[in-house]
Amino acid sequence: MTKKKVVISNGIFNLTLANPGGFVTAISYSGIENVLEGGNEDIDRGYFDVVFGKTFQRVHGTSFTVITRNENIVEVSFLRTWQPSMDSSSVPINIDQRFNYMAVSDIIQRRMPLMKDRESGQPLAFPEAVLLTNPTDPQFKGQVDDKYQYSSENQYNQVNGWITADSEKPVGFWIITPSNEFRNGGPVKQDLTSHVGPICLSMFVSTHYAGKTVAMEFKEGEAYKKAFGPIFVYLNSAPSKDKFKSLWSDAKQKLSNEIKSWPYNFIASKDFIPPNQRGTVSGRLQVQDGANKPQNANNAYIGLALPGPAGSWQRESKGYQFWIRSDQNGNFLIKNIVPGVYNLFAWVPGYVGSTINLNSLVYHPPRNGPTLWEIGIPDRSAGEFYVPEPYPNLINKLFVNDNKDRYRQYGIWSRYTDLHPKNDLVYTVGVSKWEKDWFFAHVPRIVGNKTFEATTWSVVFKLENVLPGNYTLQLALASASNAEVQVH
Repeated sequence: MTKKKVVISNGIFNLTLANPGGFVTAISYSGIENVLEGGNEDIDRGYFDVVFGKTFQRVHGTSFTVITRNENIVEVSFLRTWQPSMDSSSVPINIDQRFNYMAVSDIIQRRMPLMKDRESGQPLAFPEAVLLTNPTDPQFKGQVDDKYQYSSENQYNQVNGWITADSEKPVGFWIITPSNEFRNGGPVKQDLTSHVGPICLSMFVSTHYAGKTVAMEFKEGEAYKKAFGPIFVYLNSAPSKDKFKSLWSDAKQKLSNEIKSWPYNFIASKDFIPPNQRGTVSGRLQVQDGANKPQNANNAYIGLALPGPAGSWQRESKGYQFWIRSDQNGNFLIKNIVPGVYNLFAWVPGYVGSTINLNSLVYHPPRNGPTLWEIGIPDRSAGEFYVPEPYPNLINKLFVNDNKDRYRQYGIWSRYTDLHPKNDLVYTVGVSKWEKDWFFAHVPRIVGNKTFEATTWSVVFKLENVLPGNYTLQLALASASNAEVQVH
């Protein structure tokens, strides 16, 4: 340790941190002197950043302290006083170009283009999307790269990273997030993972895919404290080039081990709640739809979040959230809960709504009578609807054979105008099929250069017997952005 740097070593790797800033300046592993991008400035290799309002700020420490140091563990602290106005954070780490194979999931993984390929490409409708026109590797020519294409729901966003696939002895670099308890927006909120740079991210709080409604707001003088992380940075290696994909399997196994070890019992910081001070909630959830008998809530989402009305967890960012899926009998067990005051929320795929009666743990979906017709499945997804083929000159080949993730293709929303150039979508109940006749997103029609017009979709249905009284139309929106829904 010197006045300018702190070096931590266990004989397998060396970690070098700036003193007192806390930036990660170097990671030495498996014969690589620094797996981070040595061409970047010291403050631009491994860091924390915060966006509050329109201001971007790199977070750095102003004082350094050794919390724990013995033969088994070293814990250090780089302290800085945070301001309440800081409303989101992420942990980006820039990695050397030797890392050329990215893995986010079993399906979303491949060799990636370079940052300079993006810089020489053709910008598309928004800055993050670029058409690669003259890439270093010809296989990427004519493809679109967009960091949002590699996003993941919080519930699955727990390991992502890069591999030196062309090395004789490949090395993997992984960001592992064992718990989502400190993330915002609940389990199905999507956020960034890895993307061209190469860059690894562990997103804590963001407004991605949700907008300002999930932004944290603080009153003047409001005190706030929440422990974000810790996350786990994992490096592994393979004995030969043809074994490089085994590093992804090993990283997933490491994630599984870290999840079992969560919450860590070695964290000395008083702000991190240890296992022996956390609680548990268990129960059984059933669904009673109308006059039907209660049914076990199979595979339901059940979670704890700060008190609020039904669905408020989707916009909640300040507190902790703890989510679990029930088994086929509706049983659930939520473990390792940070002490606090919570509401218990739940929703069941296939049923509208997201609140339960805490006294009996029987969920009664909102219903005013028998269902006359239904389009789609209320499961907080538009995956069952029609997703068209992408434009052949604007594709990312990663998703060509991946029907589940086809919606990630760039510009696919514009296909609505091709399908309905003048007249809007008309869906006839009993004749139309939602998987091929109901477009996956209700979007405006393109009528000119950056000119759009609102679209009105029609649902045509016939009632054999019209009974007097009120009829209720229920809408379950997967998400909405800069949009207004009108029903006529």
